[in-house]
Amino acid sequence: MTLHKAILIAPLCAFSMLMPGLAHAQSGETSKADEVAHDEFIVVTANRTPVRLDQVGQSVTVLTESAIEQSQQIGVTEILAQTPGVQFSRNGGRGATTSVYIRGAETGQTVILYDGVRIHDPSTTDGGASLTDVMTGDIGRIEVLRGAQSTLYGSQAIGGVINIISKTPDEPFEGSVQAEAGEQGSYLLRGGAGGKNGGLTWRVGAGYTTTDGVSAYSPGTERDGYENVSVNGRLSYEFSDNVSVDLRSYYSDGEAEFDSFNADGLNRGETETWTGYAGLNFQVFEMLENRVAYTRTDISRTNFDGSDARAAQPVTFDATGSTDRLEYQGTIDVSDSWMAVFGVDYAENEMRTASPSLATPSPVPLTARDDTLGIYGQLQFEPVDGLTLTGGLRQEDHSAFGGSTVGSASLAYTPNDGVTVVRASWGEGFKAPSLYQLYSEYGNPGLAPEQAESWDVGIEQWLFHAVSLSAVYFQRDSDDLINFAYCSATPDNPLCSDGRFGYYENVDRADTEGVELGTSIYLGAFQASANYTWLDAVNSSPGDFNKGNRLARRPENTFNATASYTLPFGLTAGATMRIVGDSFNDAGNTQVVESYTLVDFRLSYPVNEKLEVYARVENAFDERYETVSDYGTLPQLFYGGVRLRF
Repeated sequence: MTLHKAILIAPLCAFSMLMPGLAHAQSGETSKADEVAHDEFIVVTANRTPVRLDQVGQSVTVLTESAIEQSQQIGVTEILAQTPGVQFSRNGGRGATTSVYIRGAETGQTVILYDGVRIHDPSTTDGGASLTDVMTGDIGRIEVLRGAQSTLYGSQAIGGVINIISKTPDEPFEGSVQAEAGEQGSYLLRGGAGGKNGGLTWRVGAGYTTTDGVSAYSPGTERDGYENVSVNGRLSYEFSDNVSVDLRSYYSDGEAEFDSFNADGLNRGETETWTGYAGLNFQVFEMLENRVAYTRTDISRTNFDGSDARAAQPVTFDATGSTDRLEYQGTIDVSDSWMAVFGVDYAENEMRTASPSLATPSPVPLTARDDTLGIYGQLQFEPVDGLTLTGGLRQEDHSAFGGSTVGSASLAYTPNDGVTVVRASWGEGFKAPSLYQLYSEYGNPGLAPEQAESWDVGIEQWLFHAVSLSAVYFQRDSDDLINFAYCSATPDNPLCSDGRFGYYENVDRADTEGVELGTSIYLGAFQASANYTWLDAVNSSPGDFNKGNRLARRPENTFNATASYTLPFGLTAGATMRIVGDSFNDAGNTQVVESYTLVDFRLSYPVNEKLEVYARVENAFDERYETVSDYGTLPQLFYGGVRLRF
């Protein structure tokens, strides 16, 4: 199905889905407050402290626990891709290398948090993070903050911030178990339990998923499977109303098979991720809240070649990256109209990489480290009822390139208690060069940080307490982007004097603009939402042969729609549609990745208050598509499962 046909069909599908909901609405009044959980209107990520959504000037999307469960998605990437401005590409089926782009920004230009800990790998080429192995099990909330956010979050927050928060209990003891089976030898088992009693709140969760998968090389015939094990836990204890401690941890082990370049292959990669958080919260003078925390991230990646030729030396790549971070954050509530957030954070990053070969089975590993010190402050005040103004600054010093100073400002205005909200924001972002870009055999210690400036303006309007409409225009200009240069083209460069193959340099520039349109409908038993993103992400590097070309794998048009209807006897039927327009696979814009349309259907039925059965079909019309040229994607697949709550 072409994009143009799909866009013509989409309104007809939406109208047909609306009909039963409109009929239901005539039988009784509903309201936004009745249909949407209260916590959807409180966000944490924008200010690093809880605030009402109608006080936030930035563009943000909240995915609640209910929305995550109703989607029946296995991985976090798939549910994020249903939100405005988010796109992804993947080198094969589940578990394959995945890139997530917020408003066209690179994966390494997005901050990803899991329970307050930044997930990123200093041993990767760009030092970025990956959501490949992050599953939806035991996640209670996801906040997606779009636009440059380095004032509060420092390096990497050029595209935005993805904040993943695990479930927290409300009862003295509660738990859940989920089991699922599907085609391609796919199985899933998840469980979690926790409780809240007095000052103690705790929760532990674990999950296992496996699938035989599809060939990572799309013309190939040999399947490339995936297996994932994850465990998470959190514990907090309130010694008094003013003092508490938090302990959190997350672990995942993902093992994915992959192919050789343009051929089937017996390769596999294993990625282990561990994060830890320990924090002390205390309040003084009744208005100053303090948080002191230590966090650590450890990520190890190992690749293996299972061919007979490598039987004696199967390891082809081995890397570890770690970050230790100390944080202090203070929050002052001066009055109902004034609030300040300020803090200091210090981080140390380390990497170790090696690529064993048959000729050099034990190479000397590349090791490097750096550190950063950041100081930030942000002030939010309400000069008149309904108008919230926010502004902040950050100074960050890096052990290699020195300092960066960035700022941000935003406003949110609601004249009618959130029925209408006008938002506008401006922010600067930066991304420090990675350890690999600085110190590898291609490294350039003289690199400067990548810089970005972004702004957006939008409006959200509620109608009849049941329908919301939103529109946002955004723009981002990025400078000093780091690119790889070949010494054959610049032999006189001093960095080429040692006979190296190439080097990294600050030369690239990218300009991005776009529009995000959205709507949500809450009509009792019927709920629906849709969003459309137009993205114009262009290479604007001076003197570049590819100047004026669209950035690779950034579709210009993306449309998402989802709807569900609950019948009187409890059965809920739902559908999701995703339409992705054409994109280019390469910077030269010579290889087109064709547009595609995916439709999923799902059913769920509560047998009783504790037991639920469900089923779904993904890619219901068996669309043949790719997100990266010559890499396989999933065909039509059926799944079924049960959820038990206690």
